[in-house]
Amino acid sequence: MDRIAIIRSEAARFADVLSETDPAARCPTCPDWSAADLLWHLTEVHFFWAGVLDRNARTEADLAAVEQAKPDRPGATADLLALRGQATSALLDQLDRLDDAEPRWSWWPPEQTVGFTRRMQTHEATFHRVDAELAAGMPVSEIQATIDAIHAQQVDAEMSTNRYALLFKPGVYGTAGEPLQLKVGYYTELAGLGASPTDVTINGKIEVYNRCLDGGGTSNCVALVNFWRTLSNLSLNINALGQDGCRASANFWAVSQAVSMRRLDIAGGNLSLMDYCTAGPQFASGGFIADSRLPFVINGSQQQWLIRNSEIGGWSNGVWNQVFAGVAGAPSEATFPSPPYTTLATTPVSREKPYLFVDGQGDYNVRVPSAHTDTSGITWAGGMTPGRTIPLGDFFVARPSDSVQTINNQLARGKNLLLTPGMYDVARSIAVKRADTVVLGLGHPTLTAVDGAVPMTIADVPGVVVAGVTVDAGTVESPVLLEVGKKNGNNGSKKSDPSNPTTLSDVYFRVGGPHVGKAVVALEVNSDDVLIDHTWVWRADHGVESLTDTERWNTNTGRNGVVVNGDDVTATGLFVEHFQQYNTVWNGEGGVTILYQNELPYDPPTQADWMHDGVEGWAGYKVADDVTTHVLYGGGVYVFNRNNPSIHTENGFEVPETAGVRLRHVMTVNLSAGTIDHVVNGVGGPADVTGIGVPVYIVDYP
Repeated sequence: MDRIAIIRSEAARFADVLSETDPAARCPTCPDWSAADLLWHLTEVHFFWAGVLDRNARTEADLAAVEQAKPDRPGATADLLALRGQATSALLDQLDRLDDAEPRWSWWPPEQTVGFTRRMQTHEATFHRVDAELAAGMPVSEIQATIDAIHAQQVDAEMSTNRYALLFKPGVYGTAGEPLQLKVGYYTELAGLGASPTDVTINGKIEVYNRCLDGGGTSNCVALVNFWRTLSNLSLNINALGQDGCRASANFWAVSQAVSMRRLDIAGGNLSLMDYCTAGPQFASGGFIADSRLPFVINGSQQQWLIRNSEIGGWSNGVWNQVFAGVAGAPSEATFPSPPYTTLATTPVSREKPYLFVDGQGDYNVRVPSAHTDTSGITWAGGMTPGRTIPLGDFFVARPSDSVQTINNQLARGKNLLLTPGMYDVARSIAVKRADTVVLGLGHPTLTAVDGAVPMTIADVPGVVVAGVTVDAGTVESPVLLEVGKKNGNNGSKKSDPSNPTTLSDVYFRVGGPHVGKAVVALEVNSDDVLIDHTWVWRADHGVESLTDTERWNTNTGRNGVVVNGDDVTATGLFVEHFQQYNTVWNGEGGVTILYQNELPYDPPTQADWMHDGVEGWAGYKVADDVTTHVLYGGGVYVFNRNNPSIHTENGFEVPETAGVRLRHVMTVNLSAGTIDHVVNGVGGPADVTGIGVPVYIVDYP
């Protein structure tokens, strides 16, 4: 790959587009920037990295000299364009003369080389060329080509550092004769910028297909690792013009964990959560939908799914654990487990995820929906979703280059926080201390713990909303990755508010995967009245570390995925996998979980490594012995002890035996290795290799 040629070409296209664009035009992917700001940003970036390379920068003092040498920003667009040309030429001259192995400063501590700069500047030029085109406005063909190029880069980029937010201003995109047919890859968020989903209409398709992992892309076709992507806040009129018979039969959204669909209005065909057009086995392991109006939905091979507060035109089938809460058109649960439907008339506690939108004056705002109890259906049927609107000017718009100190200073001054796409190294906690603060991520921004830091803490205050953020463990063990309230609290009373719960929406966690990771606990909730609305808490079973299972067990360490110490905590869509003791521990009173999905760890080397106090294994879901009230609707614990298939786990679920603690529609299942002896508290038969893929169900416990 000739990266110099790519940078030159992308930067030239960037400049060509902006030379014909109104300097005041807003940049949808960087909403607080104008086109002129975007032009100056890339100019600054190229001058900075040219200086780092030219001056052999290695220290903070070197960087200060590089910053001091940068020119001032000119006022005229023509002068700014000319300066951009000089900056790009300076960068390319340095990249041309230097070898990749030569040492230079970079923001990524593990790799301080020219090669890192060369790779990152290739991405930078490409990203900002896309930003420029979006700021300029684009015909369908260019939108199609741009998003196709991003998908081609991201379709197999499971552990990459690239992040994208593709944002559509209010309007109609695609026509009957020229539909816009888009595919969404890893770490990509595609969203409308309307106040209502009906303000942005795409005529075409928005899809995710199976990945075929063997046979040169022809076999072992599954959606089991189609993680980390988002679709929200738009209308889709399905138009399959030009696609073959199978592909034309539905809009395919074949995904697994850490993928959400929110605020969608889909019509014109079926929505299929399974890609049945490839070779087999076509397995899928999602998923989550909320606040959407949908056509007939084909569940297909989806092992589990939660859809809440929505309208559907029908639902095809269930595999192991399909849960509906507050859904008009949901199927009956009367014959559970055949099919395995769990249906609640309302959602006990709900709050929709905040969203960025453009108002009638062209200004950017964030709508923060209010919390409600016992709700059903969509929030936008009668107008704007109930809640409050915050102008973008009340947010600090952060970039990965911003320090945590800068972010915390802005939070302390009363700003909310918008995290733009990218990788954020966090060596001290981002501290959210003020009630009603909003932290909104665009394009799957990722916070990575450095030197054992806790990447984010939330004070014991009501109404904080954190949404659209991924939190990664680093190579030094962190005690926790996200802490909500202090454990054991203050001496005074807690400051929670049942009508305004602190809310986590689409917040994901990883221990291992893209790099070695270590954390004692991923998510710890100590405050009362907290809502967890869709999370995937993952200790990685695979990654780029090239570890054997036994090495992974001893390297990527994580004791618990979720620990809930607060009272009256609700979880809607709780996905927790592969931790080394109890995956979820619930110590608080009054807890409610609606859909729980768990896989026990694949990698314990021996039974001795997977037991405690004379008990074989650790339950996937543990409610503390002294808890008196707790309810779980629709739960599954799966076993695949591939590192040692002889390993046993005594119970999938462990709960106190008291009338106030109830489990409705829970199951265990064997995925071809290991054994879970009982579903809950010694009740229910074994999930073992005599019934691979056949769940063992308990309708109600007790």
